[in-house]
Amino acid sequence: MLTIIYGFFITLIAYLCAKPLNKRIPQIPVLVFGMFIVVAILALVGLPYEHYMTSVNGLFSHLLGYVTVALAIPLAAMRYDDLPLKSLVGILCFASFSAVALPVGLAYLLHMSEPTILAFMTRAVTTPIALNIATLLHAPLTLVTLIVILSGVIGAAFSPWILKHIHDERASGLALGLAAHAIGTAQAWQRGPIAGRYAAFGMALNGVFTALWLPTLVLSLQ
Repeated sequence: MLTIIYGFFITLIAYLCAKPLNKRIPQIPVLVFGMFIVVAILALVGLPYEHYMTSVNGLFSHLLGYVTVALAIPLAAMRYDDLPLKSLVGILCFASFSAVALPVGLAYLLHMSEPTILAFMTRAVTTPIALNIATLLHAPLTLVTLIVILSGVIGAAFSPWILKHIHDERASGLALGLAAHAIGTAQAWQRGPIAGRYAAFGMALNGVFTALWLPTLVLSLQ
């Protein structure tokens, strides 16, 4: 129990230190600063990462599911009567299929192992959904978590340059939610509430859609 408390406070301290750093350098997500601060604290106190991970993994994995569900709250404030449904369906299908096909195709070209390829299939959705898909596909859960987080961090980090000429908050938010899932959604909220809501909307739609077609397709081909 004490190790869980220590791990929780280490994570909390890292987050509280990462927030002001992110305000100074908004291009770098809070998560990136937080990871480096956690590593620095662990090195300072001499605590092995394996012990830290074992103590907090169960707690934060459990809380992550609640946080993902809580993203439905801002969706209640959205207006859906002016959504371009045909365009939205096309964007969703393209984003979901390409987010699976591109990394999987690259993994095949690099002659990676089958479990690694299966892990890359989950890249496009947020971590709780990715872990459920990975369980169905028998993909390595640790690698899935790493791939999903890294893709979100990279997408959120490069978004200020990629989206700098896009002034429609709905478009930028939707792009961040589809491409960088939860971390991108957090980045979208920094742009504004409209971008944040559309990011949560895109992440939720993409997660549900991918969770339906991806395991069905892969399991039918096995």
